[in-house]
Amino acid sequence: METLIVPAALDGERIDRAVALVTGHSRSAVAALIAAGAVRLAGRPVASRHVRVAVGTVLELDLSPAATAALEAAEAGTVPFTVVYEDDDIIVVDKPAGVVVHPGAGHRTKTLAAGLLARYPDLAEAARQGTGDPSRPGIVHRLDRDTSGLLVVARNASAFQALRAQLAARTMGRVYETLVLGRLVAEEGAVDAPIGRSSRDRTRMAVTVGGRPARTRYRVLARFSDPLVATLAEVTLESGRTHQIRVHLAAIGHPVAGDVRYGGALNPAVGDAIGLERPFLHALRLRLVHPTTHEEREWTAPLPADLAATLTHLS
Repeated sequence: METLIVPAALDGERIDRAVALVTGHSRSAVAALIAAGAVRLAGRPVASRHVRVAVGTVLELDLSPAATAALEAAEAGTVPFTVVYEDDDIIVVDKPAGVVVHPGAGHRTKTLAAGLLARYPDLAEAARQGTGDPSRPGIVHRLDRDTSGLLVVARNASAFQALRAQLAARTMGRVYETLVLGRLVAEEGAVDAPIGRSSRDRTRMAVTVGGRPARTRYRVLARFSDPLVATLAEVTLESGRTHQIRVHLAAIGHPVAGDVRYGGALNPAVGDAIGLERPFLHALRLRLVHPTTHEEREWTAPLPADLAATLTHLS
């Protein structure tokens, strides 16, 4: 929390202009802070940027991760993402590859959470009412930075709890499309193996005896042999462990193509030939029961242009 005393020179000014002048932030960024409930005047949260300040009044700025994320999003421009569906309870987002879902080690800025806060300021208040960590307001589940596709965000506490319950009960349908190295022989199958932290590298996940139960189903869509032997598959999560698809497919000898971390690195010449610059993994479909209407809803996000282009180079 940063505390300032309103100087005489700013007496009577609108609060957004006053804060902008004192801090050096843009007025649009200050508006994002106000919307996030991060600006207090005389001990009370400011509800509108049109409020006037008085000399000698104590002005407080909340510099928590959520407030900072909203500020950075507003100053850096909107984080790229596509809204597939929204109502008063949920937001379904198609996240592009390269965007981190929420702040974490090495990724404090330009996250999807920051972009959501900038576009939907009500998420900050919802976080205070029970939609999870303020730095990741309403985030029910996540996608890896280089994975594209669908995820759902809760806009209020009841929606958050309902969606989390569906995840826990494994009734939320999450289907991915992936290209794996090698030839998957069976037309369909499942990997049922516990996942935990690797004992050799704590930043990686692995199939391990002491891990948490995890199950992944797959169905073959197409097989390729040139310029590399690979299989296009539809993969369904029956649990939601960190890096689950990548770890499970690598464990059966078919790592995700382009996934350097889990054994899917390509020969540079092949990688250039098919234009694959990230792991070929996309959250294709999302199915859930709406937390208010109780209707089953499903959304689909087609393969993004980069992955669709890769497939055109395979035969």
